Amino acid sequence: MVKETSAHKGAGHRQRLREKFMDSGLAGFHDYEVIELLLTLATPRKDCKDAAKAALEKFKTLHQVFEAPVKDLCAVEGIGPKNAFGLKLIKAVADRYLEKRLLNTDPLSNSAALFDYLQHSMGSQDREGFKVLFLDAKNRVLAAETLFTGTLTASSVYPREVVRAALDRSAAALIFAHNHPSGDPEPSPADFAITRQLVFACQTVGITVHEHIVIGANTYFSFADQGHIARMHREYHQQS
Repeated sequence: MVKETSAHKGAGHRQRLREKFMDSGLAGFHDYEVIELLLTLATPRKDCKDAAKAALEKFKTLHQVFEAPVKDLCAVEGIGPKNAFGLKLIKAVADRYLEKRLLNTDPLSNSAALFDYLQHSMGSQDREGFKVLFLDAKNRVLAAETLFTGTLTASSVYPREVVRAALDRSAAALIFAHNHPSGDPEPSPADFAITRQLVFACQTVGITVHEHIVIGANTYFSFADQGHIARMHREYHQQS
């Protein structure tokens, strides 16, 4: 650990936070202390507690601090461009880590890792995004990609584009996910309608849809768990 060359308000507190993290990770940390630790990386000789608390007060949750636009982060007293860069970088790294952890695994038998990835990458966004996980014949993840981004209340999803993306990746099966910025994961009639369209469109080219998950505020709705995906598959075969 490099010794800081000049004392500042909270220097002892900062050192204790670092030692606590090295000893036991983030267990027992308040969210503002997590932000504070990250801010210290770009602010070596200035107390960061007040700025961390101000950021959390402004954006309400740790996720929303990470999701906040750079200009809004820089509007918080004590947070500058270097701090904002660090916060955005750590969020991007975490997203990449969780995505890589899913690659070549079977998300159908590892629902915890799947939800962690989706919640972290989508749960705090203020616009709807539609993500597709592309699976091989053994249900291992080939790739994950956000194909569509919409407004605060809806996203435009085109089944033809989803099928094209799946064929381009030689996917045998798909998992869909989208977020509800309201925090309520209950699917809308439009969510049911587009899911049915996607199931039917994918079936026509021999691609299986396993799941559609709606991400809310630390919770989710599963179309598969509620039996809707199986019902839609049956409807397709009855009409074929």
